[in-house]
Amino acid sequence: MSTSAMSFETHQSPWWLHLLGGIFNIIIGILLFTSPAMTVVALVFGLGFFWLFEGIFTLTSLFIDRSAWGWKLFIGVISVMAGLTLIRHPLAGALAVPAIIILIMGIQGLVSGIGLLVLAFKGGGLGSAVVGVLSLVFGGILVMNYANLNAIVSLVWVLAAFALAGGLIQVFQAFRQRSD
Repeated sequence: MSTSAMSFETHQSPWWLHLLGGIFNIIIGILLFTSPAMTVVALVFGLGFFWLFEGIFTLTSLFIDRSAWGWKLFIGVISVMAGLTLIRHPLAGALAVPAIIILIMGIQGLVSGIGLLVLAFKGGGLGSAVVGVLSLVFGGILVMNYANLNAIVSLVWVLAAFALAGGLIQVFQAFRQRSD
């Protein structure tokens, strides 16, 4: 029996699920623009509960499946501790979480910049060199300023814009999927 990629069925989510996700993203985007501090605190609080429950479920899964028990134990304990920390200190978390995201983005920029420069010297061309240098510059700027309040506020505004734009696209796609 011959199978091709065209013969496999694709399972799409219901259109209304995309619509709800889009509306949720639009609301988060608007709230991040209009009341950024309270919204970030609420999101970090929600992240704390997510990590807490994820850690509890990971730890309880040890009783069912003992494979990779060391990693599950480590991840479960870290998740519970991180969740409890964010729940107990949501204001500190609201400053720390965006700063850590900025730091990770900066490190990623430095690493990819180095990789692109190595690629450029191995024959990747001028484009790889330019993008590599720009990635190093912007990665360095982010790493040096990750705890700067202006950088954190800028990240929140960028996330708000992405949430708003992504939500609008999701709503548009939901109605497009519904009409198909």
